[in-house]
Amino acid sequence: MKELKHSTEDFNDLSKVKISEVIDIDFLQKFQDDFATGIGLASVTVDLEGKPVTEPSRYTRFCMDFTHSTEVGDKRCAESHRKGGEEAARTGKPYIYECHAGLIDFAVPIMLEGRQIGTILGGQILSHSPELDKYERIAKEIGVKSESYVEAVKEVKTLTVERIEAAANVLWTVANNMTKTWYDQHKLGGMARMLNDNITQMSATMEQMTASASEVSDNQVKLNEEIQSVSSLTEKIDEVIDFIKEIADETRLLGLNAAIEAAKAGDAGLGFGVVAQEIRKLSNDSKQTVNRIKEFTLEIKKTVAHTVKMGNATTTATQQQAAAIEEVTANLQDITSLSDSLETLASN
Repeated sequence: MKELKHSTEDFNDLSKVKISEVIDIDFLQKFQDDFATGIGLASVTVDLEGKPVTEPSRYTRFCMDFTHSTEVGDKRCAESHRKGGEEAARTGKPYIYECHAGLIDFAVPIMLEGRQIGTILGGQILSHSPELDKYERIAKEIGVKSESYVEAVKEVKTLTVERIEAAANVLWTVANNMTKTWYDQHKLGGMARMLNDNITQMSATMEQMTASASEVSDNQVKLNEEIQSVSSLTEKIDEVIDFIKEIADETRLLGLNAAIEAAKAGDAGLGFGVVAQEIRKLSNDSKQTVNRIKEFTLEIKKTVAHTVKMGNATTTATQQQAAAIEEVTANLQDITSLSDSLETLASN
């Protein structure tokens, strides 16, 4: 099977496909030679421009040494082949016809998805015994010796029309199955390459996601550590608040004692009593402030605890996500290996 030469993007663009890229010419040459020898007819394969891609198989002396030996005969042959090839291309099937020199020829179109890429020209045989006077006339028209031309036509093999049709159909079936096999394999290879490209891109994306998930997990761990530090700090704040509360209680007690002593002192203790009253008021205000601060720190503790809980859940989720991504990446690598094998198989 021929190597696939076209890119993934144009594996459906058949306008660029040549017959030499579709069919193994060495294989076709051997098949053509063996078939021509076995059946007893001539054949050659040409491209769309009419240029041979194989060597002629079992060409007759009648055609090579005489009919093609003159300019007139050669032009007539070319015109016969052209008309036969056009009719075969029009129908997409083998076309059997009588050439200008009175022999039976056929044109077998080589089709690829409804588009002709070449033609197998065959024949140079008779379907019945030759009418010698006919060939004497043709010899004069193309400018060759009548006697030699007649002797050469007597050497031409005779086959029934049914056998000629069967031979043309066999060539058509083999050649077109070869092109279909190539095209199916070509599409398979193109699809395998597209699959491989997509999987490679997905693998790269999954690797990036794995790296991002790991980074998120690391950042979340650091964030949890910082949150724990905040939690520890609130505990220290509680200690300071308790200390302030103790001071406030002692200040209140001190103010109460001062008020009692001021009352005992009478008029002399009035000023001291005012101070004692302010101390007691300051103690009460401090105590209220401490209580509010304590409420705030309690809310902070709750929020921190909730954040830590959410952070732990996030860490677990990102770790699970990273593990899942790694598993998907491993599966993608297996699929990549399979697509590589598929592309290799399509190229063989």
